[in-house]
Amino acid sequence: MNIDPTQPWGVVIDYAGRATVTENGHTLSIRVYDNGLGHHLERDPFTGQYPAVAISAEFARTGQGDAVLRGFGLATVEATDGVPAVPDPTAVQQAVAAALADFEARRSAYAALCATWAPQPEPEQPAPAPEPAP
Repeated sequence: MNIDPTQPWGVVIDYAGRATVTENGHTLSIRVYDNGLGHHLERDPFTGQYPAVAISAEFARTGQGDAVLRGFGLATVEATDGVPAVPDPTAVQQAVAAALADFEARRSAYAALCATWAPQPEPEQPAPAPEPAP
């Protein structure tokens, strides 16, 4: 995936932390979020740390009969030393790489499953023996 160096996370995200990237005819859905409880970024009262930031990616491909195969990936940027997590452009790449790997694993598993359900050719029957002459 190509990273946009002008963006803190390497991709243009909207106010809700969502992005859609289309490359090589494929569409990736990306989401950047933290596990904070409110709209203010606050430290955890027990650990004193800010929440980690999660970057999730989903790769989907639609096939025949509205069948959809998806792959999911997740990367995490931890906050350390009482400082909020800093945007990491490579985190989006990691999440996308994980989504593509998951997609390929699911694709090969479904292909193996479909192969076990493929109709098997019926065995050839031997020709009947001729009846003896009277």
